[in-house]
Amino acid sequence: MIIGVPKEIKNNENRVGLTPAGVAEFRKHGHDVYVQATAGNGSGFSDAEYEQAGATVLPTIEDVYAKAEMIVKVKEPIASEYPLIKENQLLFTYFHFASGEELTHAMIERKAVCLAYETVELPSRALPLLIPMSEVAGRMAPQEGAKYLEKPLKGRGILLGGVPGVKPAEVLVLGAGIVGTQAAKIAAGLGAKVTVMDISLNRLRELDDFMPKNVVTQYSNEYNIREAIKTADLIIGAVLIPGAKAPHLITRDMLKTMRAGTVLVDVAVDQGGCIETCRPTTHEDPTFIIDDIVHYCVANMPGAVPYTSTLALTNATLPYAVKLANLGWQEACRRDEALRLGLNVVHGKVVYKGVADAWGLPLESVESVMEEATV
Repeated sequence: MIIGVPKEIKNNENRVGLTPAGVAEFRKHGHDVYVQATAGNGSGFSDAEYEQAGATVLPTIEDVYAKAEMIVKVKEPIASEYPLIKENQLLFTYFHFASGEELTHAMIERKAVCLAYETVELPSRALPLLIPMSEVAGRMAPQEGAKYLEKPLKGRGILLGGVPGVKPAEVLVLGAGIVGTQAAKIAAGLGAKVTVMDISLNRLRELDDFMPKNVVTQYSNEYNIREAIKTADLIIGAVLIPGAKAPHLITRDMLKTMRAGTVLVDVAVDQGGCIETCRPTTHEDPTFIIDDIVHYCVANMPGAVPYTSTLALTNATLPYAVKLANLGWQEACRRDEALRLGLNVVHGKVVYKGVADAWGLPLESVESVMEEATV
């Protein structure tokens, strides 16, 4: 198979879909790899390293899309890439269709095969290709929140860990999954007083067993959230419903009950956000203020630490990408249920329920669409 690795062109996205080590793995299996010039620079990988690993470096993004049967990326295509995508071309990347109506319709129109990292799901319900970036974003959330709590950046002017004789900041984490757990761990390590909320009592019990004593757990419901936000200095939204829009746990009217300078970090913003007033921002312009509340809503947080993020992501994605190249997407998805669940839009048809529900589109059977693709 011919693999294409374009340079990411989303604002301040410095990750890359494949490392030179990944190129070498594809070459070992007999596949050709084309990488756009400077695609790996942001993550610390030079064109020469890709060439040494066996890739052919092409000058433009148009060249890469034109050559490739499978595109391996990090973030969803943006508008300037839509015309480059060919019918039947396999795109293996993060899509987050449930928060992007324009993207959804564009991929339907292009009749591509869109296999989304974020909905590849194991029988255990784990999301193996989302976990590494959730770990990075979760660990970054308190770090970014601590920065924007500083007064020059319009925060409350409070140090997350406090000092002797002065109480630490209060951190509220909504969601006890991968993001929430990592966020709580880092915030606690910085000395903050941390509350983690979730609707799963079993998960809260697990956290209670291994988290340090400055982390407490609380069942998530509207009443408890409304009470907790009155005293929280930093609120981290870490809610995920795989492939679907995140629910709004904090609504606009709740902002008026928070103290001025409270910081909201909505890690779920690429799935629509769990804070009603959040909208996607960029590393270039990461925050905005509503009702004196600082909102940090960068949709590609791990892009700020691309070396760590690229290695963590490709560690997870490469085995699946090689399987897709070796077997073709239809056979790979027949043999691997986790990969089959990654199919979202195929040949102009929506085959993932969360995406169909988000935009009121007809849901097609993935089996029937795969069968049509084989004929």
